[in-house]
Amino acid sequence: MPVHQAVGVLELSSIGVGYRIQDEMLKAASIEILLARTICSGKYFIVVGGGVSDVETAIETGLKLADEAIIDHLMVANVHESVFPALGQSVTLEPDQVGALGIVETFSCASVLAGADAAAKAARVTLFRIHVAMALGGKGLCLMTGTVADVTAGVRAAAEEARKRGLLVSETVIARPSRELLGEYI
Repeated sequence: MPVHQAVGVLELSSIGVGYRIQDEMLKAASIEILLARTICSGKYFIVVGGGVSDVETAIETGLKLADEAIIDHLMVANVHESVFPALGQSVTLEPDQVGALGIVETFSCASVLAGADAAAKAARVTLFRIHVAMALGGKGLCLMTGTVADVTAGVRAAAEEARKRGLLVSETVIARPSRELLGEYI
């Protein structure tokens, strides 16, 4: 996946409106669709990448057309490089990489991406799973590992980002998680 100067996200309550907005965003700016799909519970999720001004234009276009269909949105310049491998569920941990476990749960997909980016920029954590919407009732979930101090700082940063949006469900740090708890990631 190419590195983009900026990433933008729209989370919509309508699938039909999502398709229309995606089309208009592509016509309004030189962006790349990184992810666009239906998600639980009948929502539509769009992630775009490109130059800062193009992503800003695309997100502004989407917001103008969304009316009441907008659930959450996000625009991040210089998104941390560890966000997309974790979102793509392509991170496998080596047994010696497992430290404390940090968990941040949000009511929206955009807010968990914003939180994951904040965590990765605030602390030396390994983001290993960002789960959006599917089988979560539309929520977002971010899992990270590292030292207790780093995971605590990362969870705090991620939770604060979601809290600012009014979309934080929970924040948890487990100092010494059992191997069985993380078995599917090792």
